[in-house]
Amino acid sequence: MGADKGIKDMLVETLDSEARLNRFNRLMQELIRGSMNRNTFQPWEIQILLDIDACQIREPVKRETLRRYQKAVQRAMEKGAPTPLRLSEYLNGKKGSPVPSVAASSTEEAGSSAE
Repeated sequence: MGADKGIKDMLVETLDSEARLNRFNRLMQELIRGSMNRNTFQPWEIQILLDIDACQIREPVKRETLRRYQKAVQRAMEKGAPTPLRLSEYLNGKKGSPVPSVAASSTEEAGSSAE
């Protein structure tokens, strides 16, 4: 019976994860479109919305940033992440990407000259 319980728990986690990903995708589509079609949210959705707001992304790049963020969350959840990462976490991860920004390269230069 213990094995049956473990299988049921895994199935419930999988269904919960799929449902969460579906809700996340719907939330992102509404944000990208610029219109919310509902007024009821899960607590984790509110946390995502507050985090997105706190990131203060400029309007010209907001939609594309949200699309890329959505794809990153989809990939992470397909690999087993239980919940969507927050936009701030995604953006912090992007800062470590191989394509240096102008600000990052000037900071690195300043840091290397101080050594």
